[in-house]
Amino acid sequence: MSEIVTVSTTPFEGQAPGTSGLRKKVKVFQQPNYAENFIQSVFDVVAPEPGAVLVIGGDGRFHNRTVIQEAIRMAAANGYGKVLVGKGGILSTPAASHVIRKYKASGGLVLSASHNPGGPDEDFGIKYNIANGGPAPESVTGAIHARTQEIDRWLTVSAEDIDLDTPGDVQVAGMTVSIIDPVADYADLMETLFDFDAIRAAVQGGFTMRFDAMSAVTGPYAHEILENRLGFAKGTVINGTPLEDFGGHHPDPNLIHAEPLYLAMMADDAPDIGAASDGDGDRNLIIGRGRFITPSDSLAMLAANIECAPGYKGRLAGIARSMPTSAAADRVAEALGVGCFETPTGWKFFGNLLDAGKVTICGEESAGTGSDHVREKDGLWAVLLWLNILAVRKISVDALAREHWAKYGRNYYARHDFEGVDKAGADALMEGLKAQLDTLPGKAFGPLTVAVADSFSYTDPVDQSVSANQGIRVLFEGGSRVVFRLSGTGTQGATLRVYLENYTGPDGDLDAQTADMLAPQIAAAEAIAGIEKHTGRTKPDVIT
Repeated sequence: MSEIVTVSTTPFEGQAPGTSGLRKKVKVFQQPNYAENFIQSVFDVVAPEPGAVLVIGGDGRFHNRTVIQEAIRMAAANGYGKVLVGKGGILSTPAASHVIRKYKASGGLVLSASHNPGGPDEDFGIKYNIANGGPAPESVTGAIHARTQEIDRWLTVSAEDIDLDTPGDVQVAGMTVSIIDPVADYADLMETLFDFDAIRAAVQGGFTMRFDAMSAVTGPYAHEILENRLGFAKGTVINGTPLEDFGGHHPDPNLIHAEPLYLAMMADDAPDIGAASDGDGDRNLIIGRGRFITPSDSLAMLAANIECAPGYKGRLAGIARSMPTSAAADRVAEALGVGCFETPTGWKFFGNLLDAGKVTICGEESAGTGSDHVREKDGLWAVLLWLNILAVRKISVDALAREHWAKYGRNYYARHDFEGVDKAGADALMEGLKAQLDTLPGKAFGPLTVAVADSFSYTDPVDQSVSANQGIRVLFEGGSRVVFRLSGTGTQGATLRVYLENYTGPDGDLDAQTADMLAPQIAAAEAIAGIEKHTGRTKPDVIT
């Protein structure tokens, strides 16, 4: 057994984990001791029992392999008995969650910056997931941040890099490292949840799709499940090889960065469904022939039809959504007589609800949807549930959407992102909003009258923990609203996100242009917040 080596270090500023771990530019992580300080702070806080199991994997982005090798040595020095690593360092975020749960690991390091760009000059990230497979809660991430501010040493062992590309077991300083198939366990789980026979029958009957893996982590998963197990034609999965720089593209499945897929789906000869996933595999994009489905609507439509999937028959306990996500899912929950929960942004807030059996499906407007099968959002899972519903109901995406809106009404919805804005200006904008909260109710902005304005605070119904200052909500009479938040997923500057929603009942115009329906909300947002004044921007960088 190798001797433990203690390396002296000093703290770095700014190692506070955001909503999904620590994300910085690669060059920041490449500083000596930077990644090691953070990983050691994790190990110091979670204090693994001797012999504990740790899962390590990531999305294959640049710098993953380097950090994985160091993390393996550090795990050995910190008393872990076994480490499970995805072959090639690959594990999608939902697959990592499943592996943690299946093999009863104490937790896992997920090396990803999610939908952020990759490459030597782009982004990198590390997130710690706890034993339930979900992101560490604020009590843990807060303690990790505190430890990064006082750390003076990190532990490792003297050992060579191991071969990450050959499945099997190797020993590192007396600790077993198992290189596992990153796809098999996850694909097997999907077969237990969905009616693969019904989907296969639809495929054999001519049902077609296009899946854009965006040169990111879900390529191998999609090839195995969609093409090999479900029988879609070879070539259904495009951009299916994970690349360290995602092929130079931004692996965010929205209408800006997945525009080629959107344009293909708007053509007369489009496949029946188009879908995409993001860098680490936890987000999804759904487009039918001629019909884009917003993530908020997708959550509501999946919840309304979830009983089509065998793994969910008769067990919809409740629905949860992040606060900025539209209220479309709330109307489904009310109609079905199940609980509905509005949480802050960040998948970790769904964990307690899932563990307590209060909800079965949950989702975020930022293209994340998932269920109690893991404790992360899951892009490919959402795509498979869509396929299951369409195959069982023998209906198109567009027809299902129209049917849904005719029953529940439509929440016209968009998110405007102002990226890389000056942080001082963004902070001033938010402070200005807070100062107006008491005076906004009753004020009119064009055709809209403010009913409620508040700073969203969440009390967890399971453990009673409180998360305050989670975004500014301005709710108008009639069900429309505007929400303002500063994002926690960027790596530089500030990203202001403005969420716009206009509810139209079943008897209203259900097939209008979203931009037209949201024009009053856009004008009200500018009048209330002074976006141009504080950011210098006259229009958003990204609209989703």
